Amino acid sequence: MADNRNSGGGGGRNRRDNDRRGGRNDKQQGTEPELREKMVALNRVAKVTKGGRTFTFAAIVVVGDGKGKVGHGMGKARDISEAIQKATDNARKSMIKVPLHKGTIPHEQLGKYGAGKVLLKPASEGTGVIAGGAMRAVLDIAGVHNVLAKSQGSSNPHNVIKATIDALKKLRSPMEIAKQRGISMEKLFEG
Repeated sequence: MADNRNSGGGGGRNRRDNDRRGGRNDKQQGTEPELREKMVALNRVAKVTKGGRTFTFAAIVVVGDGKGKVGHGMGKARDISEAIQKATDNARKSMIKVPLHKGTIPHEQLGKYGAGKVLLKPASEGTGVIAGGAMRAVLDIAGVHNVLAKSQGSSNPHNVIKATIDALKKLRSPMEIAKQRGISMEKLFEG
């Protein structure tokens, strides 16, 4: 009789623990793919007041699934973890779909935001992500494995990330271009 009580009591607690850890709700949340997040920049801002200095933090986070979806967000708060959480939530809301072709981008593209300018070029298999700092984070999280990228303007991470996202937004898939021109995919890659 004591065995039944112990196994019954332990089972209930395990079920509750699984719910908290997300073990139970995985089936319900199966619609959303596993998202990776990467913090690109964390800035500490000091505001001088009569009572002394007040510190706040601004975080920039990039979120993506590694299969062509990517988004960026910024969060500000007095606590680092809260700023990162706000940035992550904003990034999830601003996700875009990037057309990928054999692990790279389909064509060369320029992106611009403010003083930030970026150039993205497709690269052959085995090249890797040739990009610096903030651009590398966006391209890695988006799932681009081979690309040549150059930041030509501002090195401010805010502008570089937004310019990179702008360039990725402008990309068009080969199927879309072939359909627009009214030709087959084979004919598109011949010319």
